[in-house]
Amino acid sequence: MKSVNLFKGACSAFFAAALTVTAYTSVAALTAVATAPAAVAAIDVYEFKDVEQEKEFHELTQTLRCPKCQNNSIADSNAPLAQDMRQKAFEMLNEGKSKTDVVDYMIARYGNFVTYNPPVMMSTIILWAGPVVFILVGFTVLVLRSRKRGEPVTDSKFDAEEQARLKALMTELDASENDGNNADNQNGKVSK
Repeated sequence: MKSVNLFKGACSAFFAAALTVTAYTSVAALTAVATAPAAVAAIDVYEFKDVEQEKEFHELTQTLRCPKCQNNSIADSNAPLAQDMRQKAFEMLNEGKSKTDVVDYMIARYGNFVTYNPPVMMSTIILWAGPVVFILVGFTVLVLRSRKRGEPVTDSKFDAEEQARLKALMTELDASENDGNNADNQNGKVSK
């Protein structure tokens, strides 16, 4: 009887723990489902007059840069500013404005930064000419440095005194090597 009661006690503890885990899991799942719509980004829905207007809108939103995100087009950005820019582009296209009118409006409002290809002006000339000037200056420096390296080293002639000293040193070196080889041979070592 004791073993049956022990078994009943162990089973009831196990089921109580399982119910507690299930309850917490259910609460977590309900919380995730309830908050999921808030976590999903809003999707803009636009009704176009025809397929051509829709294509023009998508091309336009791909060519305009988001001023806040800086590396995304307004089509790819979820920033509120990009949403406003998409809405304004849609409104202007619905009014019958051309792509250039929309781009001109965006440039007037946000500056040349909103285009991926800013025009060449005095304020942007350093951006366009800077890399070319940098390469030309670097190439010029390399050419000038390679020419200034000096004359190539040529064989210099020794005068008679230096020639005699060199010959004496070479003879002394040969003599010391021969003495070392003879000593090695006498000790039973073979020289290389």
